[in-house]
Amino acid sequence: MIKRIAAVIAAVFITVVPRQALAHCPLCTAGAGVAAVAAVYLGVNPPTVGLFIGAFAAALGLWIGRLVKRSYFPHQTKAIAAFSWVTTVFPLARLIPDYSSVYLTLAGDYGSLLNRTYVYNRFTLGGLLGGLLVLLAPATSRALTRIRGKNFPFQGMILTLGLLLAAAAMIELSI
Repeated sequence: MIKRIAAVIAAVFITVVPRQALAHCPLCTAGAGVAAVAAVYLGVNPPTVGLFIGAFAAALGLWIGRLVKRSYFPHQTKAIAAFSWVTTVFPLARLIPDYSSVYLTLAGDYGSLLNRTYVYNRFTLGGLLGGLLVLLAPATSRALTRIRGKNFPFQGMILTLGLLLAAAAMIELSI
């Protein structure tokens, strides 16, 4: 049990305090935050900005996770990506307070679990979609390679960017 706790602490320490600058630093996060606030100020919808910030955070976490040579626990790279997403998207969501609500009326009196108004942050929801698209893009690329029998140059990058741009277009056109 102590070895597992030590491994988790070591994994967190490795991701938080890298031995060299690996691009996920406070300056980079602040730069992404300034870009996000500027994009919202210039008229881009907050869910679209969240989409790209979430994708950035997840991709950066996956990249850093692959740099760790030893596996300390199962799904370590995905855990590092989730940690990167949480530590990037949630602080920036406070800078872009864009809330909406959903009124759910399925059963019961108002206030019960299936009959109440749920409030959510649209920036965070866009960030969640961006992170999920980045996590699903490699599997989609592998499926495309299996169907075609081969891959085309820069397939993973083009597919990821294409998915993000398609999602951004849908968000912008639906709002």
